[in-house]
Amino acid sequence: MEHFVIIDETAKIGKNARIRSHTVIYPNNEIGDNFQTGHGVLLRENNKIGDNVSIGSHAVVEHSSKIGNKVRIHSLAFIPEYTILEDRAWIGPKVTITNSKYPNNKFSKEKLSGVTVKEGAKIGANSTILPGITIGKNALVGAGSVVTKDVPEGKVVVGNPAKVAGDINDIEDYKE
Repeated sequence: MEHFVIIDETAKIGKNARIRSHTVIYPNNEIGDNFQTGHGVLLRENNKIGDNVSIGSHAVVEHSSKIGNKVRIHSLAFIPEYTILEDRAWIGPKVTITNSKYPNNKFSKEKLSGVTVKEGAKIGANSTILPGITIGKNALVGAGSVVTKDVPEGKVVVGNPAKVAGDINDIEDYKE
């Protein structure tokens, strides 16, 4: 317990956290070491967050999500409940992830379907990911794309609706 700051009986934040002004962290979160936020982040309850995670200004992470190690969520991103972001996932500015196929339907809350972003995948700025989608390991979603189908491992998708445009290994200047 000496490595955690106790926020209440159930919320834990690891060593070396940098939480900037106007950030709200609800109870029942488990947050690893070297966590940092920008200004005005909202982090709802029951999330499990790994080490070395950075969440940009005014981003929202709803409840019951799982965020791996070395994940970067940029400013103004929206991460709804039941989202899984695996290790080294990268979420660009203003990315919107969704989890309700029919919002405001009387059964909407019972039928939420989280998105999974696999290890090392990257989602470009202003993209929208529809409910239940899996973004494959090391895949790349181009800026402004609307993803309506699963993205295969290592593929690059672009457009609205997003379509496979190539392989991540074919991008000359792309190096991790």
